Amino acid sequence: MKKLFLVALVISASFVVNAQIETPAPSPLQKIEQKVGLTDISVEYSRPGVKNRKIFGGLVPYGELWRTGANKNTMITFSDDVTIEGNKLKAGAYAIFVTPNKTTWEVNFYSDTENWGTPEKWDASKVAAKATVKAEAIPAKIETFTIMFDDIKNSEVVLGMLWESTYVGVKINVPTNDKVSKNISRVMNGPEAGDYYASARYYLEEGKDINKAVTWIDKAIEMTNDEPRFWYLRQQSLIHAKAGKTKTAIKAAKASLAAAEKAGNQDYVKMNKDALKEWGAM
Repeated sequence: MKKLFLVALVISASFVVNAQIETPAPSPLQKIEQKVGLTDISVEYSRPGVKNRKIFGGLVPYGELWRTGANKNTMITFSDDVTIEGNKLKAGAYAIFVTPNKTTWEVNFYSDTENWGTPEKWDASKVAAKATVKAEAIPAKIETFTIMFDDIKNSEVVLGMLWESTYVGVKINVPTNDKVSKNISRVMNGPEAGDYYASARYYLEEGKDINKAVTWIDKAIEMTNDEPRFWYLRQQSLIHAKAGKTKTAIKAAKASLAAAEKAGNQDYVKMNKDALKEWGAM
């Protein structure tokens, strides 16, 4: 009898262990990824809710270190060296710890990413970069703590943090120009038409040496003369116009228009017609 009782007890205990119920996390995990220029940035963090609590100056005291979320520390990863509000930061993974105040936040990028919450002992030598940024009041109430990428450009992005009625933005610059310039220099040893086209378009969009852009786009057009490409010709017209070469810009736009009409691409037909009207050629 005693033996049967022990067997029943073991079976009962096993059932309790194996029958655990899975429920939603109070602060769900999120991972976001963004390519900025040629640099990959990702953030992994847990998202607590307001839940009728006072957050800043309450749950998250002013002047005290915060994990920037919940559970394990928030982690950000960069594929290239970047600058944070003008401060250099090497490629790699970092924990984000902040000290909120009423009008500013101190944002720290900490090299130790394996903390559940804040470190037991803060090590200043592990702060790879830090910045003090403005904390702005917003009219809307954000229930769930949110990290997002704002104002994305080829060479910069703003890492935005929102919760309750507060927004904080941290400007991050990435080395797009250096990487593209190195790629251009490397490829120009034996470039193809697409390389000239891409380089010329980048110089136009970034406001760089327009005369180089003219040389490169003209070379791309020359190399594809047997099979004209309306999108190449469109860029040639824009680059020549930017360089003050209105006559050749009009010629390129007309050639692009004819090729676009032949291909049935109405977007380029409209863009070319609009440009020709602007330049007084229609």
